[in-house]
Amino acid sequence: MATTKEYRDFVLEQLNLLDNITCKLMMGEYLLYYNGILFGGIYDDRLLVKIVDNNKKYNMKESIPYESAKPMYLAHDVDDKETLKDIVLDTCKDLYIKR
Repeated sequence: MATTKEYRDFVLEQLNLLDNITCKLMMGEYLLYYNGILFGGIYDDRLLVKIVDNNKKYNMKESIPYESAKPMYLAHDVDDKETLKDIVLDTCKDLYIKR
């Protein structure tokens, strides 16, 4: 099942506390970038972020975005804009360091 445009728009609205969020369509799903850093995506109407040390404190459950993919964290409270902002910032801090 591909992600709906309505859910994509909802997630992007929830991430509007952050500047420089970009979204790219990829095979019916959406990749999410913050300041050019790929931090996650929207898969089957679920917001998933990469697993890094800095975001383990949010106690998110692991989920598989698609068959044969590495596990990612499922953002469980997409309605909470402040927490989403913190998750993205903490995730990208680790990803930026690993560049």
